[in-house]
Amino acid sequence: MPFADEAAAQAYREAWEAWNKQLAQLHHVFLDGERPRPDQLKGLLNREARAKEKYDEARLRLLGLDEPAFPVEDVMENPFR
Repeated sequence: MPFADEAAAQAYREAWEAWNKQLAQLHHVFLDGERPRPDQLKGLLNREARAKEKYDEARLRLLGLDEPAFPVEDVMENPFR
């Protein structure tokens, strides 16, 4: 029996693959010596960061942790009243 529902598992797999694709491109630059133009490097870093965010979100959904632990109202309330 799978740990998570199929939709969450599929979203996780897709996010993992997309992030790894971006990481491979970063490795070409930082580990293999590829020299992109500055604007290309900025784009590469932005794409990797966005892919990592999507992966993190999909991972939390897969683990069932996508809901905040505390309601936002409780976190925003002033504890010194």
